[in-house]
Amino acid sequence: MLHQDLAAGRWNELSVSAQFANIGSEVGRAMSAHEQGLTARQEAALVRAFELIDLTLASPTLRSSARREASRVRELVADYFYGDNSYKTSREQWDRYFTPFAVAANAARRETVLFPPMRNK
Repeated sequence: MLHQDLAAGRWNELSVSAQFANIGSEVGRAMSAHEQGLTARQEAALVRAFELIDLTLASPTLRSSARREASRVRELVADYFYGDNSYKTSREQWDRYFTPFAVAANAARRETVLFPPMRNK
């Protein structure tokens, strides 16, 4: 497992949006590597992406709708890279899908930095 610290429970501390944003980053890296003909980098990014998807699916608190969404993402990514792209997805569609997760995760992170949670004294 590549993400030992995440598998140890840190992954479940992230919001679902942050989880999908991280998955999207790895899928984007795989696509960039594919476009550049860098097969080893593509495979490494895909291994990381599938590992993050599997960590999301293994989360005990994941809602059923998010679980279905993560399962579908896994299926579509596998089809895009390893299948015949029977769903006819494109780089642009993947970018449109994952970008809102990244925006939401970044907004939440900025809010936490600007307005840290109050601590009880």
